Amino acid sequence: MNFRLPSQFGTLAVFFALTGCALPPKSSDQTTGSANPKNAARTAAAANADSASLNFDSALASMPAADDKNAQRTSLADAEPIDATDVSDFRQNGRASWYGRAFHGHRTANGERYDMNAFTAAHRTLPLASYIKVTNSSNGKWVVVKVNDRGPYKRGRVLDLSYAAAKLIGLVHAGTGRVKIEGLSPQEARVARGEMLASISK
Repeated sequence: MNFRLPSQFGTLAVFFALTGCALPPKSSDQTTGSANPKNAARTAAAANADSASLNFDSALASMPAADDKNAQRTSLADAEPIDATDVSDFRQNGRASWYGRAFHGHRTANGERYDMNAFTAAHRTLPLASYIKVTNSSNGKWVVVKVNDRGPYKRGRVLDLSYAAAKLIGLVHAGTGRVKIEGLSPQEARVARGEMLASISK
């Protein structure tokens, strides 16, 4: 006996065949069960590192510029009272450089955190926490800084100034410059720092 399917069944068969071809295949990247713990730990560590980097960059971006009046006034007004070693007999001439954002927040030789907006300096031999007056030999501009770090270790340089100190005496764009260093007694440092604060506030 001959059995013939209605023509509608043929149309339906073609429709289902085409629909099946249109479905997306299962991804070969999908895995069953738990993920590889080593890969998960690596991914988490990378995410934490990226987050820390973004937080650090964000903090630096929001930091006031060293030539900002408020930044300078704050770093001086909040400075600790001067009770330092008397280095008033110290005199030196040489080339100074400066350091800024790359070291911001790092520990200095006396344990303080380096603040690029504070008036500090690194010297190889002067007592830590002593104060000096640094004058730019090319323009006569001067700044009073606290020695709180060691350096510079590059040949031919005698002093590393903070970014704020270098900015105040016009050394930032040149990078380095000839300076005259004069050691100060605690009393001399108080007077000189007061004069500097008054000139900045004008």
